[in-house]
Amino acid sequence: MEKILVISTMYPSKLHPSFGVFVKNQVEALKARGILVDVAAIHNPHMSKPAVIWKYTVWMMHVLFLLLTKGKQYDIVHAHYVYPSGRLALLFKILFRTRVVVTAHGGDLDKMAKKGRFFFNRTKQVLHQADHIIAVGEKLKQDMIDTYQVSAERITVLNMGVNRHVFKPMGQATARKALNIPETATIILFVGNMIKAKGVAELLEAYSGLKANHSALELHLIGAPKEPAFVQRMLEKITHEQIQDVHLHPPIGQTHIAQWLAAADVFVLPSYMEGFGLVALEAMSCHTPVVASDVGGLSYLLSYGAGRLIKPKDTASLRTGMAHVLGDKHLRHELIANGEEKAQQYDQERLIGQLIERYQQG
Repeated sequence: MEKILVISTMYPSKLHPSFGVFVKNQVEALKARGILVDVAAIHNPHMSKPAVIWKYTVWMMHVLFLLLTKGKQYDIVHAHYVYPSGRLALLFKILFRTRVVVTAHGGDLDKMAKKGRFFFNRTKQVLHQADHIIAVGEKLKQDMIDTYQVSAERITVLNMGVNRHVFKPMGQATARKALNIPETATIILFVGNMIKAKGVAELLEAYSGLKANHSALELHLIGAPKEPAFVQRMLEKITHEQIQDVHLHPPIGQTHIAQWLAAADVFVLPSYMEGFGLVALEAMSCHTPVVASDVGGLSYLLSYGAGRLIKPKDTASLRTGMAHVLGDKHLRHELIANGEEKAQQYDQERLIGQLIERYQQG
């Protein structure tokens, strides 16, 4: 039986249940298949300078401890996010010739690697020295080929998959009763980090325009305020412009997220960039229509009528997209049906089998 070490800069905890939960889902699915898995990960999402220094120091010490005490035991080290996770994983390859698999999720190439030449070079080094690379979306794979000169044969496109035992159709009325939401309300839902790059400002502006003609409309935003100053500006805008029925919620567990997705009339993800857009797939799996930006992995995920694609950073396009989905019952049914096909295609149970095959191929 193979033994795997998973190294990640994101992993949930009781205090932060949604922080990198997709990595935990994959780990638990591997364990359910009888694979032995250890995890060395960061559990704290806070990004203040003292928090970053502390959490990265503790994390790296944990990885080094495992390297020195258990390094020989691992058949595979699977790093989530290219740098710095992949850099730490390569230590096991250097010392013990352990196979290293790296998953690129998007932010590692779209943000981290673009912080400067140092980060770009380290990212490229990991991509070239890892035994195999997993990209969660087609766009990421093409970026690796074009920008980092990685051979296409060394890259597998394999997203994290959706847990259909958790994210499943449950009926809007049932979900709303559980959440104490009026059946007469029209719910627009966003789930994700409260940051500018998620397009939350454009979403608020687009919602404000729709609200003027839809008194029952409500906007619910669920996620961590990772950019406090940005969130404060949003709150000031809501107060100053007296935008009604906007509700901000802290991060919640997956079971509750699934209830919110099922309760919503439309799920919106107006990101500036997305490696894959797993939460959009989770909405599809709950039979909720999706409106999202035509960027990165979302362009592929919502293709062929699985969702409504809109221009990123474009309030008018977002407002029109939401209005069409909310106002056209035929379109809603079409999006739900096509979204269900995508959810079946990306079922976590199916994809975890493909990941294990990738491990076994060496």
